[in-house]
Parts: sequence; C-alpha cells; structure tokens
Amino acid sequence: MGEAAVELLYGVPLLPLQASGAAEAAGCGALLAELKQLWGEIGKSREERERTVRELELECMRVYRRKVDEATTERALLHQSLAAGEAEIAALTAALGADSSPQLKVNKWTMSLNERVSSATNLLEELRAMRAERSKQLTDIRSEIDKIATEISGRSYGYDNSPRAGEFDDHDLTIRRLNEYRARLSSLQKEKSDRLHRVLEHVTEVHSLCDVLGEDFIAIVNEVHPGLHETADPGKPTSFSDSTLASLSQVVAMLTSEKTKRVAMLREAVSPLLELWDLMDSPEEERRSFRKVTAVLRPGREEALSSGVLSVATIKKTEEEVERLTRLKAGRMKELVLKRRLELENICRSMHVEPDTSTVPEKSIALIDSGLVNPSELMASIDEQIAKAKEEQQSRKEIMDKINKWLMACEEEKWLEEYNLDENRFNTGRIARLNLKRAEKARLIIAKIPAMIDNLMSRTLVWESERNKPFLYDGSRLVAVLEEHKQARLRQEEERRRLREQKKLRTLFSEKETMPHLKRPGSSFGRSAEPCSMSRKRVDAAPPSVRSSSASSGSSGGNGADLFRPRSSAAGPGAGAGRCGAARRLSAAAFSYVAVPKAGGLSSSMLS
Repeated sequence: MGEAAVELLYGVPLLPLQASGAAEAAGCGALLAELKQLWGEIGKSREERERTVRELELECMRVYRRKVDEATTERALLHQSLAAGEAEIAALTAALGADSSPQLKVNKWTMSLNERVSSATNLLEELRAMRAERSKQLTDIRSEIDKIATEISGRSYGYDNSPRAGEFDDHDLTIRRLNEYRARLSSLQKEKSDRLHRVLEHVTEVHSLCDVLGEDFIAIVNEVHPGLHETADPGKPTSFSDSTLASLSQVVAMLTSEKTKRVAMLREAVSPLLELWDLMDSPEEERRSFRKVTAVLRPGREEALSSGVLSVATIKKTEEEVERLTRLKAGRMKELVLKRRLELENICRSMHVEPDTSTVPEKSIALIDSGLVNPSELMASIDEQIAKAKEEQQSRKEIMDKINKWLMACEEEKWLEEYNLDENRFNTGRIARLNLKRAEKARLIIAKIPAMIDNLMSRTLVWESERNKPFLYDGSRLVAVLEEHKQARLRQEEERRRLREQKKLRTLFSEKETMPHLKRPGSSFGRSAEPCSMSRKRVDAAPPSVRSSSASSGSSGGNGADLFRPRSSAAGPGAGAGRCGAARRLSAAAFSYVAVPKAGGLSSSMLS
C-alpha cells in the first residue's frame, strides 16, 4: 500500500510526495481526508479501503505513465525537428556559402529544446529567404544567358531541346557561382552588342549598295531575316546569329561584286559619251540628264555615287544615248572636221604661224567623200595637231607678249610722226591737250624700242636654242626681221643726220646771199648764182638714198618711210603665200618709222 493511502487510512501526518508537487499533494490529501470521512460514515472495511487505495494508485500510475510517454514523444519530436532543421541549415549554408550565410548559435546546456528549435526555425526561415532570392537572381541571369546563347546560335528560345532557366542545379547558390553567371552574362551581352553593331554595319552597307544599284532593299534583307529592316515587326527581335552574319556578309560581297561590274559597264558607256559630247559640242540641256553618271570616271569617288546611278535602267539609258550620238556623229562628221580645222587655224593665226597643210578643209572633205580615210581618224589627227599647236602657243606666249608690246610702240611711233606733221597740233582745246599728253608718252615709249628689240632678240634666240628650230612669225624668221628693223632704224638715223647737215648748209648759203655788203648793182643775180649752183651740186653729190628720200617726200606729202623698207619686204607677189590672210604681216615694211620730210618742210621739233 502506498504512503499516501496509509496516511489517509490511519491518520498518519501526510508528507509531500515530491518537492515539486506540494500543491498537488495538498489537494490529494484533502480529497483522501474527505474520502476517509465518507468511508467512516459508510462503514467501509479495511480490506475495501486498501483495495480502493490500490486501485487509485494504479490509476495514478497509468496517468503518470501516459504523461511521461507523451513528454518522451514530445522530446523525441523536438530532437527530430531540431536535427532536421540543423541538417537543412547545414545544406542551405553549404548551398549559399558559409561566408555569406548566418550561423546557428545555440548552447545546449543552457537552452531548452524549444528554444533551440525556435532559434533553428528562425535561422532556417532566413536562410530559405536568402535561397529564394539567390535562386531568383541565378534564374534571371541564367534565363538571360540562355536567351542570348540561343539567339547567337540561331535557335528559338524555349523550343523543345533548348535549356530552360529553371532546370539547373540549385545545390550551388554561392556568391562565386552568381559572379560567374554575371561575368558570363556580361560577356554574352558584349558579344551581342558587337554582333548587333556588325549587323547594323552590314545592313547599312546593303542599304547603300541597294540604293546605288537600284535594287529592292527590303526584299533582299527579308531573304536573310525578316527583322533586319525598319518596317519589320517591332516585337520580333533583330537576328544577330552566326547564320545571319554569314548571310549578310555574302549579300554584301555579292552586291559589291555587282557594283564593280556595273561600274565597269557604266565607265565603258560614259567614256565614249564624254568624247561624243566634246566632239559634237552637245548643249547643256542634253548633258544635264546624264551628268550624274559621269561621276564614275572620277578616281576615288565611287562611294559618293548618287542614288540609282548604277541601276540597270540607267546603264541601258546611257548606252542608248551613246548609240544615238554615234549615229548622229556619222552625219555631222564633215561639219565637225571643218570646225576642228577652224579651231586649229584660229590657234595658228593667234601665233602668226601657218597651220599644217595636211588637213586643209578642201583636202579633208575630199578624203571623207572618197572614203579613203576614216572620219574619226581624221578627227584624231586634227585633235593631235590642235594639241601640238596649243603646246606651241604656250611656249611662244612670252615672246608673243613682247612682240605685241613692240608693235604697239611702233604704232605709237607712227602716230607721233603724223602728229608732228599736223599743223594744228598747237591749237587750244581738250583734244589738243590729250594729243599733247599722248605725244609725251609716245616719245618715252619710242625711246625704249631699241631695248625692246634687243630683249626680244635675246629671248627668241634662247627659244630657238632650246627647241632647235627657228621662231617664225608670218612665215619669216623673227630674228631676221628684228635685225632688219634695227638696220633700218640705223639707216634712218643716218639719213636724219645728213638732212640736218644739208639744212645747215642751205641755211648758211641763204644767209650769205642775203647779206647787204655782198649786193652790187647789176651783179646780184650773177654773184648769187654760184652759191646756189654749189648748193645744188652738194645735193647732187649726196647718196642716192638721200636724193630719193627728197623726191619721195615731195610726192607723198612728207612721208619717207618707204625709203627704209627692207629688201625682204620688196619681194615679189609670192612673198606672202601660205600665210594667214587675217594676220598682220611682221616685216620691216609693217613698222612706220619717223618720216624724213623735205628739207623745207622740217619743223623745229623734228630738228631738235
């Protein structure tokens, strides 16, 4: 029998059953006391009382056992839960990386199981949140990586055999793996950017080539990929796969090759077109519509060709224009030959030389009519002569300028001669003042004529030495003409000197005849006859050139320039054969020297 039952039955002071259960024992004692009183009133025997107490003890044991079992089970569950939590914490810590995961901090000696489980549960929730966030980051990065990789490979993202972003090992969620994924994504994004840039360059080049060649850009790029042009579906991404880049490279190479072929074709058509334009002097209205195609002949300008200039229609139109001008050229060849010959004659006339006689108009027309020569070859021959004439003209330019200055000085000399013979030159008035100023300038210019001649002769001799041929001017050698002109001027000066001496003699004899002391009655005529006869004898004794000068002066109004004409200028009728009729002849006879007037007609200004 238990102690509690003995105390209740026999009135022994009841002691606490357990130190920790004093309150419960007091409650049980009160109930036993009340039960004892009831048993006494009822009259229960000792056996019945013991049997009842044993039953109570068994019942209490069953209750305690059940509670112990429940506590044991709860403890086991807590240990199991704690073990599972710690295992999951370990797994998550390993997956997330120990360096970036919070650690479980518990003390099993001072903390109960519930506290330990609660701490593990809180840490587990934190780790699960970290895993979910890390997993989402990796999933997003992996998804972007897979998307770019499939775009590079040219496959459709999400097709049956393509990798899916969620299908990857989640046992490694460390920062290292995340950084690796980020580095890989950055590399793929850079590659994508480079590929897009290359695609853009190829598409731009294709567009430029199609614009010049007159091809359909949209149709060509659609064959490569529908999303490469501006009018493509905005929702459809631009392809930058290996196959797209390879196809674009092939298209660019094909169009570049086609451009090269068409440039060659257009050049073959444009070269004769330009020649025909120059040959036929086509008006600007006809040339304007084909002006843009001539850009193919400019070196280094193929990239700047205008839109559609290499199209098949443009090339065909240019070829048709060449054929039209070729047919038109056959009917106008005579006119063109004569025009080119006239151009040659004008150039030669400006140089005062004779043109080549092998292509004279009469001979050229006869050759064309007879069919003995091809008009194009004749045109080429005349063009060659024109080129040589222009080269000759350029080399003679300096000398021709000096000749023109010399001729102008000679004209001023002739004008001054006429001015000095004008009796009204001293009249008052505006014109007389202007003529007086011109005469002053003319005397300065005439004084430079000898230096002009010497300079011109020296430059001409240098020219002849450099080219080993004479410098001809209107069929005569310029040096000979200049030398003849110099000699004529010297003879003129000599004649002037002699005339001045002759005038002095006449003046002297005239003064002697008029002296008063020499006059005598009845003998004035006889005594003055001898000096006059002597004067006539002196004149008769003068050189023939002087006598002819005086005679010519009396018959031509005082102009004695013909006396000093060089012998070459007195040639027969054939002296001027073969020269340009409109050109001024360059010889000593072409220059007006200051005339030597009659002795009685010399003015004071001429004698000074």
